Amino acid sequence: MAFLQNSHSLYLFLLFSLLIPLSHSSSSSSSIHDLLKSMGLPPGLLPKDVKSFNLSGSGLLQVFLDGPCLTKFDKSMAFYDSEVRANLTYGRLTGVEGLSQEELFLWLPVKDIIVKDPTSGLIVIDIGVAHKQVSLSQFEDPPDCAVEGVMKEKAFAAER
Repeated sequence: MAFLQNSHSLYLFLLFSLLIPLSHSSSSSSSIHDLLKSMGLPPGLLPKDVKSFNLSGSGLLQVFLDGPCLTKFDKSMAFYDSEVRANLTYGRLTGVEGLSQEELFLWLPVKDIIVKDPTSGLIVIDIGVAHKQVSLSQFEDPPDCAVEGVMKEKAFAAER
């Protein structure tokens, strides 16, 4: 009888654990970059200074920074909110929120980031009005992200 009670408890525990979404939290920014690499994405898509992140069982990725910041990739600037969210699947970040890119003096929200074929050396960045193909090599290393003057720079760019 005790075996049946223990089996029943184990069954309920396993069933309950399957219903709870998986979550991963980390205070190590290198872990998020390792996660990106393991999912077929370059680690430099996110800045060095990631405070923590969560990945749910459904693939929702939430990345937390100390605050909004700016960084530069090749010739364009990128703006990260203090929280960046996206759906993470292999080679894709879709439904991105909290990331904008400067194009022709306009700040446009990044919608999707996709590596269709890693052998091509290209990454596709969907900024709503266009799909940009950019060299993967630009995102090999996580960039530094400047916090000071972020809003001033973004406001200045909006005025141009």
